[in-house]
Amino acid sequence: MKKRGVRNNVRSRRRALDITQDELAKKAEVTRQTIIAIEKERYEPTIGVALLISKALGDSVENLFYLEDDEQGD
Repeated sequence: MKKRGVRNNVRSRRRALDITQDELAKKAEVTRQTIIAIEKERYEPTIGVALLISKALGDSVENLFYLEDDEQGD
């Protein structure tokens, strides 16, 4: 079974709200480097970080983070 990666809409939501990565990081109580890594999908956040980002962006975790579809369509 192929492992599915976590994808996200953090960058597009942040841009829609016209806030910088630094502003989001401060609101979510994480570093700017964490936001960069999440937006580039180089880091899969913990549940706690995902919840903090969700709250900071005013959106649900489910709208911001999702599993990529695997090739088999499971």
